Amino acid sequence: MTVLRGMTWDHPRGYECIVAASAEYARTTGVEIRWEKHPLSAFEEAPIEQLAAHNDLMVMDHPHIPQAAEAGAFAPLDGHGHDDALAALAAQSVGASHATYAYDGRQYGLATDAAAQVAVYRPDLIADPPRDWDAVLELAAEGRVVWPSNAVHALSSLVTLTANDGAPPTSEPGVFLDEEAARGALETMHRLAELVPQENLSQNPIDVAEMLATSDTYVYAPLSYGYVNYSRPGFRANRLQHIDIPAGASGVSGSQLGGAGIAVSASARDLDAARAFAIWLASPDVQRGVYYDGGGQPGYAPAWDDDRLNDDSLDFFRGTRATLEGASVRPRFSGWPEFQNWASVWANQALRREITDEELLRRFRDAAEELLTRD
Repeated sequence: MTVLRGMTWDHPRGYECIVAASAEYARTTGVEIRWEKHPLSAFEEAPIEQLAAHNDLMVMDHPHIPQAAEAGAFAPLDGHGHDDALAALAAQSVGASHATYAYDGRQYGLATDAAAQVAVYRPDLIADPPRDWDAVLELAAEGRVVWPSNAVHALSSLVTLTANDGAPPTSEPGVFLDEEAARGALETMHRLAELVPQENLSQNPIDVAEMLATSDTYVYAPLSYGYVNYSRPGFRANRLQHIDIPAGASGVSGSQLGGAGIAVSASARDLDAARAFAIWLASPDVQRGVYYDGGGQPGYAPAWDDDRLNDDSLDFFRGTRATLEGASVRPRFSGWPEFQNWASVWANQALRREITDEELLRRFRDAAEELLTRD
């Protein structure tokens, strides 16, 4: 029997679904994948090439792809007998998800999990959630809104709002955000931060989803990465419904694209077996079948269009599809993970009024000139 090792992230959306899928794959192929789960912070605490050296398969987020490709940590999926399947998956991408796992003309991963910042609310407590920012701020003034704005998600919201104003982050070397658009986004963020619970400044989307699902005090969050688990029956006592982000200058476009994907380590003990599993995991029947049923959040359009999945999840997929299709992509440089670590802390500091917005933008400029470059 072929045995492969895999690393994924510690959440039902990242672990239980892939374990369930792998069990089915072992039954039908004889190839066993043994998965370990780690917190998302593990990707920041160790070099990507070190993590890849100890695993055959990895579930990770797309901003690490340029760094991993340049380090030779991941094996390309194209050119090894799967090109027709890869072309089909590219055509089934939800927004730019599939393309974010490509770099320098090669495909290094598959978008088996698609996500972006979306809006989320309690349908049993509010029948008509806000659809634009004026309505969001009005509801926030009533003490009914929460917003995950810890370091990482403060930066995510800044990117989303800046992109929605028509200025997404660029891939021009040494440049991050358009500063005029960023100033407008920061103004909205400061207004919102003054109206939501102070603890939101230390919270992530899971923390906020728990607040919404377990308390009747809060009913809505305007920008939070969607977790389909909270829309499904039985995950929590109260279900959450996910919809497009509040409309701004560009409608519901600009949300920062997230999600997770599967990649094959360049040092995998059996590259052919690892590639075959990755392609299988992304296939439509698996994505809308055992992967979703195991708690996963599929990444490709056949699952997002599936009636059963939408009926089961309060239209999670159809309700946020426009946001995903118009999502913005973070800069594609190997230095992005380090830049994001620093920029996230600074964005959160600006929300806390520990640094000024102008100081934040100055730090962005300096760090972008250093880290968002090509050799």
